[in-house]
Amino acid sequence: MRIALFGGTGRIGSHVLGWALEGGHQVTVLARDPRELGILARDPGELTVLASDSAGLAVPCREPAGTAVPAGAVTVVTGDVTDPAAVREVVDGADAVLSALGPRGARTPGLLGTAARNITTAMTASGARRLVCVSAAGAFIQADPDAGALVKMIVPRIWATPFADVRDMEAVVAASGLDWTMVRATRLVDGARTGRYRVRPDFPPAGGRKISRADVAGFMGAVVTEGNWVRARPALAY
Repeated sequence: MRIALFGGTGRIGSHVLGWALEGGHQVTVLARDPRELGILARDPGELTVLASDSAGLAVPCREPAGTAVPAGAVTVVTGDVTDPAAVREVVDGADAVLSALGPRGARTPGLLGTAARNITTAMTASGARRLVCVSAAGAFIQADPDAGALVKMIVPRIWATPFADVRDMEAVVAASGLDWTMVRATRLVDGARTGRYRVRPDFPPAGGRKISRADVAGFMGAVVTEGNWVRARPALAY
């Protein structure tokens, strides 16, 4: 499968990249500075296996020791997700598009909404249909039937700017007409990919408060390969 990846230098995106290479997929990833792809091997007990693109750029793959990764599995496009031309280059020819971008708050207000507009426009133009995006369950906590009144009052105030960006992204994607999935993660933590978590439509499973970045990435990969949760908003938690 040909996969376009946004946010590949991030802490979820690096796991998505590892999953894609493990599955033998061809990945085109967007990076402002391609060198950032080479410094992300942080998880204990994992081996960083290097593959190279046609330009000889080393990129990381989180794999068990001894796993063979084909050279040339990754193509890196240098650019920014706010640049429509760079986004089009990444999306062109993709079978599926995965966005592991997260909100940046005051540093880059409106990043997710802008990225969503560029990505959905590029996908419509190219004919790509499948889009899976990381979202945030907390951005919708006020509608969560299991969240307490105090939490509903405090959390939206603390994270007002980034959560507004998340909601804007979801609105843009939902209106696109594409075959989308918004993966609503609970509080993100470090940890290995376990595959043992709970999933509920729209809101976190009762009592679920956290999920590892590796498990979010694994779920995104499963959604793409299994073709489920289309036009849905699954929320993940342990």
